Amino acid sequence: MERIVLCPNPHRDEGLAFTLQTKAALEKEGFEVLVSPVYGNAGRVVEETPLAKAVKGASLLVTLGGDGTILRVAPAVMAENVPILGVNLGHKGFLAEMERDDMDMLVAAVKGKREVIPRMMIDVCIYHGGRAVFADTALNDAVINGIVRSVHLTAFDGDKRIISFSGDGIILCTPTGSTGYCMSAGGPLAEPGGESIILTPICAHDLAARSFVLGSDKRVTVRPDTLEGRRCILSVDGRNPIDLCDGDEVIVTKSEYKTLLVHVGTKSFYDTAFEKLGERT
Repeated sequence: MERIVLCPNPHRDEGLAFTLQTKAALEKEGFEVLVSPVYGNAGRVVEETPLAKAVKGASLLVTLGGDGTILRVAPAVMAENVPILGVNLGHKGFLAEMERDDMDMLVAAVKGKREVIPRMMIDVCIYHGGRAVFADTALNDAVINGIVRSVHLTAFDGDKRIISFSGDGIILCTPTGSTGYCMSAGGPLAEPGGESIILTPICAHDLAARSFVLGSDKRVTVRPDTLEGRRCILSVDGRNPIDLCDGDEVIVTKSEYKTLLVHVGTKSFYDTAFEKLGERT
């Protein structure tokens, strides 16, 4: 019996009503269905299984929420190579292609009518005094932000300086992440199946500060200059922010892991981009 894991966001699916509907529809088709809520428990309306246990031997993971739900589960399951199918119960839902009204399409996708597209991820580490003090993996981006006041940042490709500027911060993202904060900061849109590290300044106080699209083999280092009491944080895929200290280096490299995202239907990346982020004319 094939195992399907449902990962609902209880804040998007009140009372897990849609989760229970989906579970019943898939069990009717003969699947074993486990529920592993994201962002805490769901009020005991259904038996819950820890994600680390549920994903073992699973053939598909279905997120029921928004893009943030996918970003939350991606690093948790990346070592298991389980494809992720997103159902959008949020707002734009760029990564989560399906909507709550697409139940027939959802069942068909679970039964095998789907395409799996590997997405590049990045490893993000903080080094202090030459020693790694933090590590995480992102599907979307790593963001370094000054809080309240601007910060001065320098980015390097190995030992070669890329850019140095004062501003609100910097975004280092994957092609998947290019449609998020990177785009809002004026960065380029990248075909999500490609591989690159995109560097985009945030509100730079320098007309020459522009985005760079770098090869995926690059080792990118960002150094906050002397902070002098300024608060500067690192956030990886929007998760818990980490305060950076004087002398810290944030190093971003291509991860050995990939997120396997399920694509359904006939919409291209371009169609989805214009539908979710604007309108064709």
